[in-house]
Amino acid sequence: MGPDHPPGVPRPDHPPGAAAPDRGNPDEAPGGLLDLLRVAAFVLDERARIVLWSPEAERLFGYRAEEAVGANAGELLILPAHLERVTEWFLRVLGGEQWAGVFPIRCRDGSIRRAEFRHISMRAPDGRRQILGLAADAETVRELETTLALSDSLVEQSPIGLALFDEEMRWRRVNPALERINGIPAERLLGRRLDEMLPGIDPGRVASSVRRVLSDGRPVVDQTIVGRTPADPDRDHVWSVSYYRVMDRGNRPLGVAASAIDVTERHRAGDEVAEARERLAVIAEAGDRIGSSLDLPRIARELADVSVPRLADLATVDLLDDVLTGDLAEPVRADGSIRFRALAVAFADRGAGSAAAARATDRVGDLAEYGPTRVITRCVTLGRTIVLPRVGEKELRRIARDADAARLLAEAGAHSYLAVPLIARGHVLGALGLCRTDHPRPFGPADVSLAGELAARAAISVDNARLYHRERRTALTLQRSLLPPVPTDRPGLDLAARYLPAVSEAGGDWYDVLPQDDGRTGLIVGDVMGKGVHAAAIMGQLRSTTRALARLSLPPAELLEHLDATTTGLGESIATCVHVVCNPAGGWCEVTSAGHPPPVMVDPDGRAHLLEVPPARPLGVGGAVFSPRRVPMPPGATLILYTDGLVEDRRDDIDVGLRTLLNVVSGPSRSLEAMCDAVLEALHRDPRDDVALLLARNHP
Repeated sequence: MGPDHPPGVPRPDHPPGAAAPDRGNPDEAPGGLLDLLRVAAFVLDERARIVLWSPEAERLFGYRAEEAVGANAGELLILPAHLERVTEWFLRVLGGEQWAGVFPIRCRDGSIRRAEFRHISMRAPDGRRQILGLAADAETVRELETTLALSDSLVEQSPIGLALFDEEMRWRRVNPALERINGIPAERLLGRRLDEMLPGIDPGRVASSVRRVLSDGRPVVDQTIVGRTPADPDRDHVWSVSYYRVMDRGNRPLGVAASAIDVTERHRAGDEVAEARERLAVIAEAGDRIGSSLDLPRIARELADVSVPRLADLATVDLLDDVLTGDLAEPVRADGSIRFRALAVAFADRGAGSAAAARATDRVGDLAEYGPTRVITRCVTLGRTIVLPRVGEKELRRIARDADAARLLAEAGAHSYLAVPLIARGHVLGALGLCRTDHPRPFGPADVSLAGELAARAAISVDNARLYHRERRTALTLQRSLLPPVPTDRPGLDLAARYLPAVSEAGGDWYDVLPQDDGRTGLIVGDVMGKGVHAAAIMGQLRSTTRALARLSLPPAELLEHLDATTTGLGESIATCVHVVCNPAGGWCEVTSAGHPPPVMVDPDGRAHLLEVPPARPLGVGGAVFSPRRVPMPPGATLILYTDGLVEDRRDDIDVGLRTLLNVVSGPSRSLEAMCDAVLEALHRDPRDDVALLLARNHP
């Protein structure tokens, strides 16, 4: 370079392609590390005289430049005890060596300060030897070294992945933990952009967070990032990532530090806890909803509704056809097929796909016969749950009723299927079918366990309903076989009767018409306490006994005494009844009660009133004294006998029912059949109790 060429400007003949010298950036602010160290600089000549003294040297040792320059450094700064050794080091450095170390220095105020030195030999422009000395406070250097060592150790040894990004999203620092997380060595990352190396973790979101932190300085803490890295390319991981802006000593941003913790297992555990809570919620809901009645279709609907959408997108409940008839005969036919009755279908209303899946099921109430290869048939035959985690065209043909239904399920996106048997008391009653279309995951062990729990609860309710309906049918059959037809040939009397069984369980209410001598007719209405077959059987025995005693033409009070003794002999049985002997020709009737509601008399002019009958204990209590009462029954008068199920209601007092009864039967004369219908329509408000009603009218 010629003397006329300005320094710092490249020559015109600079060879193309060669690396240009780094001319620096005069606008770039310096770092703050040297300011922190406050490095002092001074120059010594060959005789150890100070020829240059920097302001930092003045701040470090206290001597002003006019005091230091020209003075002998050893005499000014070194304690006499150390002078010989320092002189030896000085001569060695002057000969071309370098020396570094920590040495005590005598400061201007008389204090001793330990300083760390670097001495470098150099030549002055005239060729003479000089020594450049650099010094810093030893404690400051040690503190900085400790801080840097601690920071470096924490970064290198931390189990948390740490990185430093510059303002252009380039990797500037990566610790070993993050190398393991990324599966990429640091040398491949440094200097590269984030989106070039890890595209599987949504780099746009990371870059947005880095820019925001650089802009406003507010950290982003515990941001959840989901994705895959080369360390485990086949499985999604979840990381908790935080970002902090890094500033230098001059409060200038250096970039953004990021910390990443793999929380995949924690999230998986959290998901499992959430799923467990969801299962408990489903089970709790099932406990509240399923089995609240003894209605089989309702139980099936409740099971299907609880299963959707929490467990499946489509649920079907099919019972063996024999279960609905109360028979638990072998369901498998000779050809291996089984007949099912569809009782409930539920599906998540999520658009056209869900509707298509619903159309693929059997209609509620339809009877279907499925062969031995069908999934539901195998589920019932084997009595165990069948899981198809992934279903294709072949499996759908074994699930759906026909090819069209299989096509509809495929269009709906059916991808996983579960068939669970309904088993109670050792009997298979049907199956719960579950299908997932929109739910992304296939059925797993937890789903199988939950479905089994729901099916078990529902199966018990189904079996209870089955047993109840079977007993109710038996009781009704028995009771109806014991109730007599209403005779139409009694002299002077028109008769009408009704019996309404309770919707839940038949009881022991009965009525009877007892022909007697001299044109008289005995009427009796009674109620055996209790429900079911037992009450019906007791009622049958009391009715038979009453008919036998009536043939003996016993007085009413004596008849009830014999009936009381009979009831006492039947064990813990109690019954109430009212016995009336009607004499149409004489225009009177004789009433005897055993703890029963009083009869109603409707006079020929349409006025109705309760008959006052001497009270007595119910039958079966023992020690009762029965007193008959004779009351007028003129032509056109109507006598009404009934059981308490007609006038009692759990919501109102019995007096309300009795007043309603009197109001209904009062008024202009009408046929007994019409009067029966009016009474039942107005008063039979509680279908949980059965009702016996007997009307007799004295006609001229």
